[in-house]
Amino acid sequence: MESNAKIIRFVTILTVVVAGVLTLLREVTNPLAQRNEEIFNKRAVLSAIVSKMGDGTKTIDDFSDDEVLEIFKTKIEQKVIKADGSEVEGVLAEKIDMAKEKKKPESERLYPLFIYKNGDEVYYILAVRGNGLWDEIWGYIALASDKNTVVGASFDHKGETPGLGAEIKDNPKFRAQFVGKKVYEDDGDYVSVLVKKAGTARPGNLHEVDGISGATITSVGVSKMLENGIKAYDAYLKKLK
Repeated sequence: MESNAKIIRFVTILTVVVAGVLTLLREVTNPLAQRNEEIFNKRAVLSAIVSKMGDGTKTIDDFSDDEVLEIFKTKIEQKVIKADGSEVEGVLAEKIDMAKEKKKPESERLYPLFIYKNGDEVYYILAVRGNGLWDEIWGYIALASDKNTVVGASFDHKGETPGLGAEIKDNPKFRAQFVGKKVYEDDGDYVSVLVKKAGTARPGNLHEVDGISGATITSVGVSKMLENGIKAYDAYLKKLK
């Protein structure tokens, strides 16, 4: 019996010690994990306008963590809007969880808007989210000061097929197609940018790009994501024109 009591005491003490160590580790590492997540999300936003940062030759990964934080601090203005064009006060755009917003009724959704200002240059970065073949896809579209011309795009995904649907993120040629496209017609009608079946986008058409070969469903998903996602900012953008 005495032996069993010693074992129980030992296990109890060990459990308390291990729990204490784990709690301490969590307290020490949690701020670092939060910082890393913050920087990761900021990089995702800036990747849509990386060609306008620095000398225009760097990728987003060429910028250090401190540089990313500094750019966000000094050159990014954050706004949160609703589909009716109204602004929501007291909320940072980077705090908006698009995955959660997507589950709300459209009239209640909040949309993050990041405005990059560098001297006379002003770019509007819109967040979009939709569905691919296997799971959700998302990204950012950057518009020039005319609130119409695309100057950059970045996309990501949760589970698209490597070498096929995953190319929306991994293939820079796919993203590069969006630069120079228009989301409005000359008369002001909203049209978005249509992702066509691979090889069928009409040369010179300002509202079409080629999809990923062999990834039709993902390409259609990107097209719908852009159509619905950019549309959410339509009322606000028109207020600025």
